Amino acid sequence: MVNLTKIYTRTGDDGTTALGDFSRTSKTDPRLLAYADTNEANAAIGVAIAAGGLGEEVVATLTRVQNELFDVGADLCTPLRESYEYPPLRVDEPWIDDLEADCDRYLERVEKLRSFILPGGTVGSAHLHLATTVVRRAERAAWAAIETHGDQPGADSGVGEVGEVARGDRVRGVGGVNVLTAKYLNRLSDLLFILARIANLPIGGDVLWQPGGGRVQAPDRTRLRAGAAEPAAGTGGTGATGATGATDEI
Repeated sequence: MVNLTKIYTRTGDDGTTALGDFSRTSKTDPRLLAYADTNEANAAIGVAIAAGGLGEEVVATLTRVQNELFDVGADLCTPLRESYEYPPLRVDEPWIDDLEADCDRYLERVEKLRSFILPGGTVGSAHLHLATTVVRRAERAAWAAIETHGDQPGADSGVGEVGEVARGDRVRGVGGVNVLTAKYLNRLSDLLFILARIANLPIGGDVLWQPGGGRVQAPDRTRLRAGAAEPAAGTGGTGATGATGATDEI
């Protein structure tokens, strides 16, 4: 049960904050950055939902994800331990399996992607594209936290970080980061990208990327595949062919 009776506490005025095990750490700790970015991702998804027009099924999926992101943040802020007096909630493989199942289900409803697409179209799609980028940043922050603190449980006795000492026979503030949090965020960014495409179905589909901002004439793909790779007159040669090559590999 959560019981918040006061929002400001002044305990962070020294540049530190509490982790999930009640140890104190710097506000620049990579773990803090990871769950702060996760919180921002949750807020971005909330804006997408509030903007409307996404459909009941998509909203239900996103609402489940919002609840899970709170748990991802709690996992990121609680160092791994060999044992716990009160086991914390941890991201587990079934959570990732659910996201992959969501990706597969929604992907069946959109056309195969044969070009880069632009963020935009409907308001809901634009917000989901933005949420996608925030989640990708959160994933990078999670991997940075793993790189700094490792992915192994901390010992049950010893000396903690930032002067933390054992409480009884349990040390606080020491322990790795659950790798599954980063994997969850990776799959979530994929899902949000797909849902952004779903949100544009009512307007006919994706907003497609135009090489060179539309200034470059696309070459004849039939001629290119036949081996005639010379650019059309006035296209600038390398720019048009290079852009098309990148598109063909998607």
